[in-house]
Amino acid sequence: MLRRDFLLLSAAVTLAPPMARAAGGTPYSPGLVERLLGEGRTVFVDFYTTWCTTCRAQGRAITALRAENPAYDAAIAFVDVDWDIHAGSALARGLAVPGRSTLVALKGGRELGRLVAVTDRGAIRGLLDTALAAAGAG
Repeated sequence: MLRRDFLLLSAAVTLAPPMARAAGGTPYSPGLVERLLGEGRTVFVDFYTTWCTTCRAQGRAITALRAENPAYDAAIAFVDVDWDIHAGSALARGLAVPGRSTLVALKGGRELGRLVAVTDRGAIRGLLDTALAAAGAG
């Protein structure tokens, strides 16, 4: 690789905007999940990082499943929690989230299910279907 090409590539990577979240949920802010649950919503929480390949695979699966079944978006509130920023948050501690690439479905005061480091589309669909059923739209 020529030095010029290396420098151009390095600059492009450095200056490129951060990768958008593939799953397309609402970015987490403190109190958001509690507010949504208080409104009676079913919430699907995705603890991710932009650099995690497992997280990206989960995000692609979630995006594809949401496109295949619009009922998910109609009934479930999707929240994306950037683990690099919110690992120590009250939400992460309260749910005892072990790390990034964790998906959690919630309704009311209870956890409906979770997947940790699972990229299998069928398993993710199962968790989404559980959340959909809890929302009364399944």
